[in-house]
Amino acid sequence: MDNIEKELLTTISGADHFEGAYNIRKNGKGVERKVTENINIVTKEDVSGIDIFVKENTKFEYVYIPVIVTESGLTDIVYNDFYIGKNANVWIIAGCGIHNDSHKDSSHNGIHRFFLEEGAKVTYVEKHYGEGDGKGKKILNPVTEVHMKKGSSMEMQTTQIKGVDSTIRKTNAVLEEDTSLVISEKLMTHGNQLAKTEFHVELNGKGASTQVTSRSVATENSEQHFISDVIGNSECFGHVECDAIIKDKAKVLSDPRIIANNTDANLVHEAAIGKIAGEQLIKLMTLGLTEKEAEQEIINGFLK
Repeated sequence: MDNIEKELLTTISGADHFEGAYNIRKNGKGVERKVTENINIVTKEDVSGIDIFVKENTKFEYVYIPVIVTESGLTDIVYNDFYIGKNANVWIIAGCGIHNDSHKDSSHNGIHRFFLEEGAKVTYVEKHYGEGDGKGKKILNPVTEVHMKKGSSMEMQTTQIKGVDSTIRKTNAVLEEDTSLVISEKLMTHGNQLAKTEFHVELNGKGASTQVTSRSVATENSEQHFISDVIGNSECFGHVECDAIIKDKAKVLSDPRIIANNTDANLVHEAAIGKIAGEQLIKLMTLGLTEKEAEQEIINGFLK
């Protein structure tokens, strides 16, 4: 790989080398793979993508599945399925980086499905990033499906770092008895970028719970939409929180919805959109920061 490709991998994965199992995808093709005793990765035969099998009772292992796109005009679609065995505990590091120096649009659409057996635990980290001097757009449209059996838990950490011109993120989850799903989204948009997020979580089993948190910053002429549906069909708990900072001529639409179909469903939603408070800027500027530096410090802290 050249330096651009290596830097993309490091940016989205947070590592310059991978410990454990991994599958690297570049410009629509798998280019490097490693499996372990407890984690197997198999190429799909019917569509483009892979199946990841984690044996039951696997503890504290990592799976890396980064994607990089450096070919302008490429539309990449991949279908990845994760089968997490009973009582396994794994980290999955995903994400996509696009470098586009041309006038043609480049896009990646990753469709990920997770099947967690009883007692399984997954921490899923996904970062998106775009760069390049061309006029062609960097487009990322991820779809995530989560199916959770009794006693399983999953934490999703999704981050849009910068440089993505258009993204539509869709997450659908079905939770059975005594399951827990925690979703944390962080994103920043600028220019004329568009970011749309749709969460749909069904709490079907007794004791199921979810917490959905979105923190975002919209600047210049960018636009963001946040839509979530948390549906309580049993004795369950759900909490949705959406906070956004808005600047310049940016627009943010927030629509956190909760639907209770059971009298024992405990569901809460919160939403807040506002500009950076003047007193925050003044406080930091008294410490010697310029207004621009103080503003960036506040944004960094908000998205931390």
